[in-house]
Amino acid sequence: MLSVPKLSRWARWAVPVGALVVTGAVMAGSLISVAQAAPVLPPRTPAQLLAAVAQGQSPALTGTVLETVSLGLPALPDTGDPTSIAALLTGSHTIQVWYASPQRYRLAVPQSLSETDVVRNGSTVWLWQSTLNSVTKFTVPASAAPSPQPSALTPQQAAQQALNMVGPTTTVSVDPNVTVAGQSAYELVLAPKDARSLIGQVRIAIDASNSVPLRLEVFARGAASPAISVGYTAISFGAPSAADTSFTPPAGAPVTTVSPGQGGQQGTQEGDGTTIGSGWLTVLATPSAGLLSGSPMRPVQPNQGGGEDAAALQALLGSAAYVHGTWGTGRLLRTSLVSMLITTGGTVFVGAVQPSVLYAAAGQDGHQLGALPATAP
Repeated sequence: MLSVPKLSRWARWAVPVGALVVTGAVMAGSLISVAQAAPVLPPRTPAQLLAAVAQGQSPALTGTVLETVSLGLPALPDTGDPTSIAALLTGSHTIQVWYASPQRYRLAVPQSLSETDVVRNGSTVWLWQSTLNSVTKFTVPASAAPSPQPSALTPQQAAQQALNMVGPTTTVSVDPNVTVAGQSAYELVLAPKDARSLIGQVRIAIDASNSVPLRLEVFARGAASPAISVGYTAISFGAPSAADTSFTPPAGAPVTTVSPGQGGQQGTQEGDGTTIGSGWLTVLATPSAGLLSGSPMRPVQPNQGGGEDAAALQALLGSAAYVHGTWGTGRLLRTSLVSMLITTGGTVFVGAVQPSVLYAAAGQDGHQLGALPATAP
């Protein structure tokens, strides 16, 4: 499973975005724009496909991943920063992948005039951000598996998070076979049973030869096209060259060293938020950082801190409705796939759920949410 180290600025918004991926709320759009004949493959049951993915090893590969987001949000300012909230919640992103093993890989996120790279070689992980001309060097145990990550940079990561939902609250089926990035694939379909989830279904295309997830698509209830998609547009199996997975800091670029236990190795602690509930009703709760200063009718101004991210959040707040209940007062932003509640008490609750689930989470630290029945009455 591909993974990258947690990064202070990236983690600030990657954790909320990751929680949305867990509940199906990040990256949208269809990767296959023309109809293709369904490939002929030996029949497989849902249980066989689930077992194949769970037991499979990620093979060495080189590929290009396309992620796109279309959540029906208001227009957000274009910052050109791939780690900003505006970039993570809207638009399309291309990621180049060179994967040899869990201890040797490279991920590159190219922009029009910049690039962000993550490179791991054994116990050393490099983060290179060209716009900042900065390099961060992380030291991790060479024998340790990469730590779980909140952001779903590849179809494998996104699919694994979705597959963690499989259980009594999920209907699992197999749709007709598909072709993704030139590879014949089975299509596994996960559908939440609980009507309080805004997700209609999650489709995972699984490579027939290597049992590798090639694409994940998330559909809102009743939607004909995906609101979320992350998938390979090109892929070739085989070990990448050593040069493709190596990194040398550019001349003149300052290098910051982060040891184990420092910076972004803390999981979902302060600044990252916590999750409430489980499965398709997962809600992420994070500090609101003063987005509503004392009144739900007085959102913070962009120049009060946060820079570009504050401006993006201000745009979101502009379309949010004033709401109140036994839990307090705040603003509610809702799309076909995502609900977000910002309370005047200082917390943001977000998930691919009906607003009532957010209100339950806001009302009592998740105790009532955890007691909610598995399926809607």
